[in-house]
Amino acid sequence: MKTIAPGDHAPTEAAAESYSTGSVISKDGTIIGYRQLGHGPAVVVLHGAMESAQSHVQLAEALADSFTVYLPDRRGRGLSGPYRKDHSIETDVQDMAAVLAKTDAHDVMGVSSGAIIWLQAALTLPAIRKAVIFEPPLPINGSLPTDFVQRYEREIAQGEVAAALVSAMKGTQMGPPIFNIVPRGLLERLTRTIMASEEKNAGNDDVTMRMLAPTLHYDFQLATEMEGALERFKAIRAEVLLLGGSKSPAYLKAGLDALQKVLPDVTRVELPGVGHGATGNSNRGGRPERVGQVLRQFFV
Repeated sequence: MKTIAPGDHAPTEAAAESYSTGSVISKDGTIIGYRQLGHGPAVVVLHGAMESAQSHVQLAEALADSFTVYLPDRRGRGLSGPYRKDHSIETDVQDMAAVLAKTDAHDVMGVSSGAIIWLQAALTLPAIRKAVIFEPPLPINGSLPTDFVQRYEREIAQGEVAAALVSAMKGTQMGPPIFNIVPRGLLERLTRTIMASEEKNAGNDDVTMRMLAPTLHYDFQLATEMEGALERFKAIRAEVLLLGGSKSPAYLKAGLDALQKVLPDVTRVELPGVGHGATGNSNRGGRPERVGQVLRQFFV
């Protein structure tokens, strides 16, 4: 989940022209689409909540001279098919298994809820040799906030998208500090204005906030499914880099702390001065070049 900002569009026309697209068929028949940039060994970067493949185009560009970077759209977004009613984390793992088989990738990166998917996948997919895990929202001894989820679900069901996004942003502590002092009604009006501006300027391939808002249900479900899962990650044999930002919420740091204690082959890096949006495009507050430097060293 990233700070609300207008547009999750590809950052430049050059960037938009620099990728090709492809797709695979997952185990249940659902199409999983991806963008592809660069040349060299394959790396698959999986986005987090309120994101799509578009969100990491600049990170892919930072790696493209040395790696072929694949940016899948998780279900419900962009190039991929819809979620199904019986969706679970195992479905996400099957989706990524199909991507790995198609791309012959052995190096992966997951952001936030996308990192949860790669953690689970690393237990059963021997193709994964190296994994960068960026701030997965793991529930550690009650550290993960969940009180807001019921309100979010109610607002989404009622079609109150802006209100639901505000509930999610405040609940996950992903909004800017001003979120804590601005009246909720004003935040909702601001969010509606941002959504309207984004939709006015969106291209045919852009994945907007309105499109992404309902998918948060599945991100929250992922975190819930991970309750009590920490010990099982001791069985991961892939080499893991735990990555985070110094300005990220405490519950995300708690998840990395806990993983560092249980993973058998692990390195920890904290990026100073950045938060949970560090991996994304610069127009969303990301620092893709800095993150790319870390990934480049790890994936050598």
